[in-house]
Amino acid sequence: MARRTTTPPQDEDFEERIVDIDVSTEMRTSFLEYAYSVIYQRALPDARDGLKPVQRRILYSMSEMGLRPDRGHVKSSRVVGDVMGKLHPHGDTAIYDALVRMAQPFSMRLPLVDGHGNFGSPDDLPAAMRYTEARLAPAAMLMVQSIDEDVVDFKPNYDGQETEPTVLPSAFPNLLVNGAAGIAVGMATNMAPHNLVEVIAAARHLIKKPDASLDELMRFVPGPDLPTGGMIIGLDGVRDAYETGRGTFRMRARTTIEQVTPRRKGIIVTELPFNVGPERVITKIKELVNAKRLSGISDLKDLTDRHKGLRLVIEVKNGFNPEAVLAELYRLTPMEETFGINNVALVDGQPRTLGLKQLLQVYVDHRIEVVRRRSSHRRRKREDRLHLVDGLIIALLNIDEVIQVIRSSEDSAEARTRLMQIFELSEVQANYILDTPLRRLTRYDNLELERERQTLQEEIAELTAILSSEDRLRRVVSGELAEVAKTYGTPRRTVLLEGGVVTTPGAIPLEVADDPCLVLLSSTGLLARTADATPLGAGEERSPHDVLVSVVRSTVRGEVAVVTSAGRAIRVSVVDLPTLPPSASPPSLSGGHPVSEYVTLNPGERVAGLGSLDPEGPGLALGTAQGLVKRVVPEYPANRNEFEVIGLKPGDSVLSAVELSSEDHDLVFITSNAQLLRYPASAVRPQGRPAGGMTGIRLDDDAKVIWFGVVDPSREARVVTVAGSATALPGTEAGGAKVSDYADYPPKGRATGGVRAQRFLKGEDALILAWAGPTPIKAVSSAGRPAELPDELGRRDGSGVRLNATIAAIGGALGSAPDEAAEPPAVSVTAGEQTEV
Repeated sequence: MARRTTTPPQDEDFEERIVDIDVSTEMRTSFLEYAYSVIYQRALPDARDGLKPVQRRILYSMSEMGLRPDRGHVKSSRVVGDVMGKLHPHGDTAIYDALVRMAQPFSMRLPLVDGHGNFGSPDDLPAAMRYTEARLAPAAMLMVQSIDEDVVDFKPNYDGQETEPTVLPSAFPNLLVNGAAGIAVGMATNMAPHNLVEVIAAARHLIKKPDASLDELMRFVPGPDLPTGGMIIGLDGVRDAYETGRGTFRMRARTTIEQVTPRRKGIIVTELPFNVGPERVITKIKELVNAKRLSGISDLKDLTDRHKGLRLVIEVKNGFNPEAVLAELYRLTPMEETFGINNVALVDGQPRTLGLKQLLQVYVDHRIEVVRRRSSHRRRKREDRLHLVDGLIIALLNIDEVIQVIRSSEDSAEARTRLMQIFELSEVQANYILDTPLRRLTRYDNLELERERQTLQEEIAELTAILSSEDRLRRVVSGELAEVAKTYGTPRRTVLLEGGVVTTPGAIPLEVADDPCLVLLSSTGLLARTADATPLGAGEERSPHDVLVSVVRSTVRGEVAVVTSAGRAIRVSVVDLPTLPPSASPPSLSGGHPVSEYVTLNPGERVAGLGSLDPEGPGLALGTAQGLVKRVVPEYPANRNEFEVIGLKPGDSVLSAVELSSEDHDLVFITSNAQLLRYPASAVRPQGRPAGGMTGIRLDDDAKVIWFGVVDPSREARVVTVAGSATALPGTEAGGAKVSDYADYPPKGRATGGVRAQRFLKGEDALILAWAGPTPIKAVSSAGRPAELPDELGRRDGSGVRLNATIAAIGGALGSAPDEAAEPPAVSVTAGEQTEV
């Protein structure tokens, strides 16, 4: 097929010409010219300096403009205009885009441009060139170092009016350190950044041992080091790329799992894969959550700032395993990406795919040639200077004759000729003598010239030794690389992991299993749950200054009720509570969270205990400060988070709420006037939630209940009472304590007065603390240390033994046999201060 081209006539006498052209030949020729232009002038970097033409022209122009790191920034548009006008005819957009990329620390492992202003982010475009400023970064000075010493070749620019370097000297392996990406015609390149110190160490090893194997080099360069950090999973693809020039590896975000709120854990993302921005991750997560393809995420916050860097907080819903949610995030979002290495670069003007050793070898050869040319140039300059110095020294030694020759000559040409003939000087030396001011011809200058000549001779000898010895030349190159690594090296950012060490999706169940557990409430108001339902040991401490108030059986995905002194029951999800790790010894509640994080209490209101919401359970037993008792029928509203469990009279409050395990257990009241009343729970008829209860104990006018609880009469139990002054401030009086056998107290009927529990001594008029429950017994002082109680069992109505420290709380056995229901603990704290929040 042919195309007919008509050339329009310029005048009437001009004959029309029609040229037949073969379309296939024209298309082939035009396409090859276009492909050649894209490959060599735009897309592919040179393997020697690792720069594309536009990048090279930017750095060279900025160097010629004097935009060094110690100078001020200039408008980016000024740089772009200078590059476009002199060297790069392809438009300002391409130039500015290349300038911006070289200034972005998240794109370049070692930025070459120091940008001032908005140079963009992984998600956002930079500001226009008229709003930003730039200058060369310190590392860029290494790229143009010694460029004026004939170290590289220059070629004419696009219009022949200027010259530009064909390659930059590049004092470090820029292509490996900063990587490259570009799409040409029929080929593309995608090279990963590496750590400067590691790459230079490998290059120095190759200089020392040119026949080094790939395994030897990979001891120095184990894998890429990405600007944004993160993790690289699986190194097989990395080795393939280092061997053949092509390979793939997986990049993962670096994360930690933390307690982001008192009730929830979260996934904290601090580093993302290369070329992945936080907005992209956030958008994808929201899309997946809305499409119900990703479960377990309750909230997502971007707390990134300039000081702390990247910080994405992904809150995980209660009941979901954070590790499993993280595995799903890796699988479904850009938090895990694949990087395909394709090491295509120009070598001797030809595109080639290179492995690690080939890339290093091309750079080392280039750097050796640069140092050789630099040394030759410096030697030539010093030889020229030495030649002039020798001539000037001859003139100084014969200063009178030189002056006479000059004065007697008709003109400078004659003077130059006569000087050359008389003193055997070269034309260059003679001209230099004639141009030298008379003030330089002093004795001091003669001494300076002698020292300069000696220095020049030593430098020439050193440079000659370098040029005449290939081994010495290589040592110079290696030493300069070592100095660059020492000055500009930074620690590795990317963690390298083998593929099998990271949990894969599905290895961990997404939702937390609904396993049995125990919910714990301490006397200082800490809530927690155990990892299993194994009964707790008896009487052992849970933290240095705490004892347990309530222990309730539940399941991880179940709910329990927090009962307050106002008679309210508030639902709390067990899965929201922090988990105490399983241990052979009882766990410490120091890892618990304050109950105030889960319930809101009114002024003066306190927590009275925990209760199970199991409708088939035995229900709660409540005791009030005015002596009322109530067993609550376990019929709780399923659609309400808060409900009433007792109708209180004005001025009354719930003293304690305990879960009743059996009707055969005793309900026990201890009053401030040292009366103890016990009777079976079966004596109290269960009532509905609105009911106000019934009389539990008959109180004297000036007495009040200071302790209420449940005791199993079939187990060995003790009663602890502490007497003191009713007018003393709580916690200021140690008092007198007595430990007696629970069996010494006879059962009485409900609503009776009970029996005496302790005889008051002088200065004592009330019980300030009381407790009854199974052994062994634990007491803690107000200072947070274990407190000692009397060892011997006192008489039921006997007096107490003076204590050395004020007791803050008392506890006893906190569990039961595995085949029995968990028995609520019997705990006492200072009257009026129990579980204050």
